[in-house]
Amino acid sequence: MTTTTPARTTARMAALVSEIRTVVNRGLAPDLTAYLVGERLAPHLGTHGLLTAGQREGHSDRYRQHILHAEPDGSFSVVALVWLPGQETAIHDHVSWCVAGVHEGEESELRYRLAPATATDDARLVATEQVVNGVGDVCGFAPPGDIHKVRNSCSTKAISLHVYGADVARLGSSVRRVYTLPSD
Repeated sequence: MTTTTPARTTARMAALVSEIRTVVNRGLAPDLTAYLVGERLAPHLGTHGLLTAGQREGHSDRYRQHILHAEPDGSFSVVALVWLPGQETAIHDHVSWCVAGVHEGEESELRYRLAPATATDDARLVATEQVVNGVGDVCGFAPPGDIHKVRNSCSTKAISLHVYGADVARLGSSVRRVYTLPSD
């Protein structure tokens, strides 16, 4: 995954950041914050003028991350992920609450739960839900319970906007841990 900084912020993105800031500054519980941020993100998805041409560029080898905004106090970041057909993440979880919305194309998400080791079995991941998200669809979550894998499931480029309750510019990624356990 590559990280770039935006050439500029569009007026529509500046408005979205302001709406997110208002929610985050309320200091609510992470799951409620994610829900309310998702409500603010949804109306902007699929609209023209949200991203610049450069912020819509993918990478031939892997999905590409464009950091669009990192709040100076580190309380949230807005990122565009650009996926070419078939590109996907590893199975992972996150450092903070997250909201994701599809701006263009379609993404498939496979969600997991961690089945801990027992006296007779090793720890493993159990698939719990397969979700296909299209333009305008939003999902949000807060750790724990945020283990998933995402892929571009369409034949064209897909772009999703992600809002994280952390400074992704400083951290380099929103991923807390990548899972290599066996999965069902």
